[in-house]
Amino acid sequence: MYDEEQQPEHGPLAGFTVGVTAARRADELGALLQRRGAGVLHAPALRIVPLADDSELLAATKEIIDQVPDVVVATTAIGFRGWVEAADGWGLGEQLLGRLRGARLLARGPKVKGAIRAAGLTEEWSPSSESLAEVLDRLLEEGVDGHRIAVQLHGEPLPGFVESLRAAGAEVLPVPVYRWMPPEDLGPLDRLLDAAVTRGLDAVTFTSAPAAASLLSRAEDRGLLDELLSALAHDVLAACVGPVTALPLQAHGVQTVQPERFRLGPLVQLLCQELPARARSLPVAGHRVEIRGHAVLVDDDLRPVPPAGMALLRALARRPGWVVARADLLRALPGAGRDEHAVETAMARLRTALGAPKLIQTVVKRGYRLALDPAADEKYADA
Repeated sequence: MYDEEQQPEHGPLAGFTVGVTAARRADELGALLQRRGAGVLHAPALRIVPLADDSELLAATKEIIDQVPDVVVATTAIGFRGWVEAADGWGLGEQLLGRLRGARLLARGPKVKGAIRAAGLTEEWSPSSESLAEVLDRLLEEGVDGHRIAVQLHGEPLPGFVESLRAAGAEVLPVPVYRWMPPEDLGPLDRLLDAAVTRGLDAVTFTSAPAAASLLSRAEDRGLLDELLSALAHDVLAACVGPVTALPLQAHGVQTVQPERFRLGPLVQLLCQELPARARSLPVAGHRVEIRGHAVLVDDDLRPVPPAGMALLRALARRPGWVVARADLLRALPGAGRDEHAVETAMARLRTALGAPKLIQTVVKRGYRLALDPAADEKYADA
């Protein structure tokens, strides 16, 4: 969990809680979110197997040294650097670089290109789109029948990519530079999952397809998959860094949002647009009230509200200006039981938290209503 004490009061994400599933660069993503006011719940959905302990990588490296491939496809900068560093640790670094100099090196994007050049090598080509699909198209257009192609994997198999090359007649040598595994401590991931299904999160961010698949798998193991999918379909925004990351979610029918540029900064900027746009804004008792995840903007004043109060406020906001019975409000309260006195207690705390008691009116013997401004009555009469 990140420290939330330094949140700016009026950042675009103030009042929203965002889940972060990343294993790498989680601190950077969390800091970007907090700088814009968000509360952040971090739970790595994966862990990375240390490179030097990976016998499959060692075997692939020796195979490349024994017989240089025609083409080497580098997919990630961290993976390519890790491969060279691991080879150095095994005393095979210079031999590996020597073989790579004799192959056609294709880089998936500019970061990989930088890693290749930092190793003293030169790539032959890199697509402007940073897309493996474009790399695949180029190889297939050139013809790969009888060619030996090494493909540096990026944490998970690339079956579509590898199978397409094999179907076209290539011999493909996968190079598993690092492997994603479930986290050793599942506690944080379970807490994030619980927060998602109880709508304690407003969004969950994904920066890799394996992280998305891992969260779905853990939900299925705990019997919560249907609840998670329902939350992601209606209340919790699934924000992915790019289309490949979104694939496991989309396979389950989850709609996702993705930035045009597949980077952390644009991902955060996208959340800054999407989450406030999803917030309910109402004219109430002469104030503009915007209902966010765990807080309410009353005019421009951010007012944190406890979960019970938010549950009541959302129930009232579903039919603004209409009276909501105490029994209905009791059902909206989390774990309130059957005592309607719990509604009165939570309502008193809600009014205190909002700092403007007249926003919510008590209707004697009936219940409560939002004091919707008269000019807005007609607009919301059929809400």
